[in-house]
Amino acid sequence: MGGKSVMAQVVVAKGRGLVLSELAPRMVQSEIRAMSVESDRVGGVNLAQGVCDTEVPQVVAEAANAAIRDGHNIYTRLDGIARLRRAIAEKTERMQGMVVDPEREVLVASGATGAFHAVAMALFDPGDEVLLFEPFYGYHVGALRSMRVVPVAVELTAPEWSLDLDRVRAAITAKTRAILVNTPSNPAGKVFTRQELEGLAEIAREFDLFVLTDEIYEHFIYGDAKHLSPATLDGMRERTIVMSGFSKTFSVTGWRIGYVIANAKWMGAISYFHDLLYVCAPAPFQYGVAAGVEQLGRTFYAGLALEHEGKREMLVCALRDAGMAPHVPDGAYYILASTAGLQGVLSGDTAAQKARSLLAKTGVAAVAGSAFFRPGKGEDLLRFCFAKKDEDLEEACRRLRGLQ
Repeated sequence: MGGKSVMAQVVVAKGRGLVLSELAPRMVQSEIRAMSVESDRVGGVNLAQGVCDTEVPQVVAEAANAAIRDGHNIYTRLDGIARLRRAIAEKTERMQGMVVDPEREVLVASGATGAFHAVAMALFDPGDEVLLFEPFYGYHVGALRSMRVVPVAVELTAPEWSLDLDRVRAAITAKTRAILVNTPSNPAGKVFTRQELEGLAEIAREFDLFVLTDEIYEHFIYGDAKHLSPATLDGMRERTIVMSGFSKTFSVTGWRIGYVIANAKWMGAISYFHDLLYVCAPAPFQYGVAAGVEQLGRTFYAGLALEHEGKREMLVCALRDAGMAPHVPDGAYYILASTAGLQGVLSGDTAAQKARSLLAKTGVAAVAGSAFFRPGKGEDLLRFCFAKKDEDLEEACRRLRGLQ
């Protein structure tokens, strides 16, 4: 009797069952990663992923090895070791003229990607909108969508990828919280000019928006182009969140050492979410990077830019010889190239199909341009990375020239 009474009161709760989240089916593997896997499968030369496999500066590598030997292998403070935070602050003041408090305004992050994720979690709510510029870096879009934040693309005008401020104003709604600027940019290599950044700053102040700036390629600048951080403009220090890192500069993409510079009023929340996601950036690598920031100055950065300018010219010439029309970048280390002149040479109607056709014919991996645009755009473009060892880049150029 008692047992039957208990059983009668049992309520069987049924959930949704073993299914993916609502978000997961809408997310797809990065085309960059997909092409890297395909390149490895066929033993190709990978110009798809920005792995930056040039040599690590000796001082950086030796300091990291020394840190491991010296026992710096446990958690650091959530905002990173004091030595690196001070080095970042000093470099920022020396090279950009911006005074930064290393105790309250610098966070050492798990790469610039980790920095961006923590920043977005701290500042945005589901349904908020963030403006970014097309062609855009796909991970920016994917990270925002993963947090139910809406990325709103504002088209740049080819071939110079110029900025139309009227388009920016037209894209702003009551839900807009921020403008995201990647300068120099991936994939176009665009370096935003002072005039463009001042125009964006005026809009940010007018509509009370944050400006998030990804400056990971700040030292890869060519010709007469100049890098300028929006945070240095009048009235922008409080509302600008600077994200950068050392993966590209020191050729340590696998180390995951980035950073955030932000006003102290935002940094507490940003640091909390970075701690929640990553605990801290890898400890011994922080010491290696700190040594590099301390000891490698303007001469190193100028040499880095000059070296990659030579690599840029090498690949631009090869792409032209192969029948493509490259957009010559002012910064970063990527080239977007039109395949319009290769009809009948590369098979496929989409950029993804053309990228795979190029890999099959030459053994050179590139990324579909459509990965950096809204659906239906960028289908005649491929992106190539030239941050490679000279012998690998030369081999890729030789193979590309064999396409014709």
